[in-house]
Amino acid sequence: MTLETADVGKEYIISRIDTDDDELNAFLFSLGCYTGEAVTVVSRRGGGCVISVKDGRYNIDIALAAAIAVS
Repeated sequence: MTLETADVGKEYIISRIDTDDDELNAFLFSLGCYTGEAVTVVSRRGGGCVISVKDGRYNIDIALAAAIAVS
């Protein structure tokens, strides 16, 4: 399952991030979004979703949400 299809309000653990872009991986890591970290989809709006990672909330687009696999 990915964040694109994850239930709103439920906490998940990131199992992998499927992107070949090293710069994007570094950016996600700086936000605290990496394998083994807890993440919650707070809401979905139009072409993106709001996620909660650690103590921050971030708006990501659907393509990025589809690249973050959770369990």
